[in-house]
Amino acid sequence: MSNLKTHKPTTPGRRGMTSQDTSTITTNKPLRSLTVAKRTQSGRNNQGRITTRHKGGGVRRFYRLVDFAFAAGLSAVVEHIEYDPGRSARIARIKDNNGKYHYVLATNDMAPGSRIESGEEVAIENGNRLPVKNIPVGSSIHAIELQPGRGAQLVRAAGNSAQLMAKEGDYAQVRLPSGEVRRIGLECMATIGIIGNEQHQNIKIGKAGRKRHMGVRPSVRGVVMNAVDHPHGGGDGGRHRMAKAPRTPWGQKTLGYKTRTRKSTSNMIVKSRHAAKRK
Repeated sequence: MSNLKTHKPTTPGRRGMTSQDTSTITTNKPLRSLTVAKRTQSGRNNQGRITTRHKGGGVRRFYRLVDFAFAAGLSAVVEHIEYDPGRSARIARIKDNNGKYHYVLATNDMAPGSRIESGEEVAIENGNRLPVKNIPVGSSIHAIELQPGRGAQLVRAAGNSAQLMAKEGDYAQVRLPSGEVRRIGLECMATIGIIGNEQHQNIKIGKAGRKRHMGVRPSVRGVVMNAVDHPHGGGDGGRHRMAKAPRTPWGQKTLGYKTRTRKSTSNMIVKSRHAAKRK
């Protein structure tokens, strides 16, 4: 398990700051053929209107073209473990048996020299990718497909894994990191193991400037605004307890308001991630 890097308290911002452990990264240079320039939109759509607030600035980044499909029948050797600015997980640069390079998500025990495979009957080992029907019940998996051949869509963040709970008919039941139990087709591919960089969630930002480097701009609370500027604003400087439900600057509810609009796969949910909260 990777550790977090602490800093000497030379300034107030450095006192509680922690950074990612980069000891597992074996190269600082990404493969140029697998990177593309990423232009930040600062939260604006194609009309130039802000659709996501508090975004802008940030450091320049290059997007890594991660292969979330990794076709069956391939075997590859891990050459490097790399940092990816576009995701929390580490990525592994691999070279397959055809001499082609790919980027894949790195598991917690992956290292240069490791060999991974993809196919119907490959070994049940960390990093190997195979159909859910051939994975033993109880296994930890990640990079799970929702539709065969489309590529991984579920469980792709640092330190995450899902558990294969059961198999019934043409589907398997998988418990996701959120607690939701969902049915996944047995023909869908998944990767064995837990994604690396588990300590990512424990990083302490330490100072406001570090957030600006990430492209996050400052936010002002609604309760300190005037009534004309925000539904939470106004008052005589007294208590800030709201009599009404919290809302956005445009009056839309922000708590208790359902934000999930795509419900075409609701019939695949066996147990909601909210089930434990309702008890």
